[in-house]
Amino acid sequence: MATSRDRLGTLEAEGSSGRQGYSGVEVVLSSDPATPAPLCPHGPTLMFVKVNQGKEETRRFYACSACRDRKDCSFFQWEDEKLSGARLAAREAHNRSCQPPLSRSQCVERYLKFIELPLSQRKFCQSCQQLLLPDDEEKHHEHQVVGDVSITQLKRPSKLLYPLENKKTNAQYLFADRSCLFLVDLLSNLGFRRVLCVGTPRLHELIRLKESGGTKSNIRSLLLDIDFRYSQFYMEDSFCHYNMFNHHFFDGKAALEVCKTFLQEDKGEGVIMVTDPPFGGLVEPLAVTFKKLIAMWKEGHSQDNSQKELPIFWIFPYFFESRICQFFPSFCMLDYQVDYDNHALYKHGKTGRKQSPVRIFTNIPPNKIILPIEEGYRFCPLCQRYVSLENQHCEHCNSCTSKDGRKWNHCFLCKKCVKPSWIHCSICNHCALPDHSCKGPKDGCFICGELDHKRSACPNISTSKKVNKL
Repeated sequence: MATSRDRLGTLEAEGSSGRQGYSGVEVVLSSDPATPAPLCPHGPTLMFVKVNQGKEETRRFYACSACRDRKDCSFFQWEDEKLSGARLAAREAHNRSCQPPLSRSQCVERYLKFIELPLSQRKFCQSCQQLLLPDDEEKHHEHQVVGDVSITQLKRPSKLLYPLENKKTNAQYLFADRSCLFLVDLLSNLGFRRVLCVGTPRLHELIRLKESGGTKSNIRSLLLDIDFRYSQFYMEDSFCHYNMFNHHFFDGKAALEVCKTFLQEDKGEGVIMVTDPPFGGLVEPLAVTFKKLIAMWKEGHSQDNSQKELPIFWIFPYFFESRICQFFPSFCMLDYQVDYDNHALYKHGKTGRKQSPVRIFTNIPPNKIILPIEEGYRFCPLCQRYVSLENQHCEHCNSCTSKDGRKWNHCFLCKKCVKPSWIHCSICNHCALPDHSCKGPKDGCFICGELDHKRSACPNISTSKKVNKL
């Protein structure tokens, strides 16, 4: 999943600074299970707080975990707000009205009936994004309907469905076949037998196609995705309607058990999680969700294997590296550039700043991952990993330092390599773009001003809260 160029500047600033400095809103991760969050149509909400230069507003609030735009989910509730019985009943009714029109079992029943139909009767309504049975046709006669839907088309639902446009909630830009094929081959070469696809429908499709197409593949996959439309194309053991921002299974315990069984099969051996979250989403709740999936996987292990990690590929922009590694210190970033089929910017073969910023973060040792030499990647014997063509080894940093595919330059004053477009600013005492504002927001802590930590980790945060409430 990707996002648009108009968001990249904001996202890069958020990712590199390690805080929501531009939006002024931070997520508050609750550690008290005795106080459950209220529910919106997308499951349990998250608690947020507005922060302005270190001053945290006294009232926290709940909002949707998946939608950062109130136009997409209007849920809002103050943390200390008391709701009447009538309002709670109205909210529950609204939440029910927003759920998919068909249950999971109904979707499976319709799918089994659909594949038994002759080709001439297999139809798909593009207006409603729904597979049609013969009894449905009269209701859709004025809609745009596609006929002769083949079994091959049913196996590639992401090509049949319209991509969802919301860049912050679904951000449904889909892997290009180049990246998909690379991932499938890589997963096979690494010896994985099961892939938990979290928000990666194209990868799920290609794995299943190879499994059923007679090609040499023994990999199975389970798709977890917030797009309920996929429910009509898969059986219960292949798809779960899921919100990755709050670990919510829309179909309850039955779906959770499907995921749990999949992760714990063969005592948890041979499985990997591959995830491609919307770039507009917050790293913190995603990390919490992924740790819950890791814990679910570990339940199937013996105590002797308690130190083992669930292998993960987290696909995200390179400028979120520090944020991701904050939650998963064992992760490293690969140089492989992931591209997307229906995105005008994230295409393979572009150069300079037009290159895709999307990378793979993983806890698998990078020396085990071979990147395609025919695409310009090469092995660095000093770093013991594959790097992009222009990522040159810096003898001062003792590392191949480039993050964005361009050759970076070493700054002796900053004692690190920086982007080729940056220069050292004597006023800010660090490298930045030539036209940057020296009065702009700085990295570090809003509360005490120190550069070695962020506001959320400041030892003075409790004192600051007390002062702000006076």
